[in-house]
Amino acid sequence: MSAQFPRFATAILGATVLVLTASCASTMSSPRQVAASNPSVTYQYRNDDELIQANQRAISFCEPYHSLPRTQHFSEGPDHQKTVAFECVTDQQAAPMSRPDSELRYDYRTDQELLDVSRNAQVQCRSIGKPDMRSTVVVHPDGSRSVTFLCSPRT
Repeated sequence: MSAQFPRFATAILGATVLVLTASCASTMSSPRQVAASNPSVTYQYRNDDELIQANQRAISFCEPYHSLPRTQHFSEGPDHQKTVAFECVTDQQAAPMSRPDSELRYDYRTDQELLDVSRNAQVQCRSIGKPDMRSTVVVHPDGSRSVTFLCSPRT
């Protein structure tokens, strides 16, 4: 009987660690990569900030292919978890939007528009030698949304 207790205790400890790990993971605010294949990647996200982070991660994912991410599709599961899938395409296929104003501020209405302006800002930041990019999303009182990007040198 004493030989079974350590196995039982080990099983309980393992289950506790698993539950705690899952609990901590569910409170993190970060997009989660759920699939990847060459050259595409899929992320789950909950809000605009996570969608921008997912886009930035997709940009890094596509770098080894000398390409930029283009949105393949968006989806939403029964649990209201949003998913975005990207494919890596050459710079010419990505067709970035027109050059932004000096503040890199954009208004947007949809997740697709947010991804487009995020990709465009990233292209602009890289073109001026400041590849790291931070973003600030603002939801205005009338419900409209805007995002401002700030380029900085890689640290």
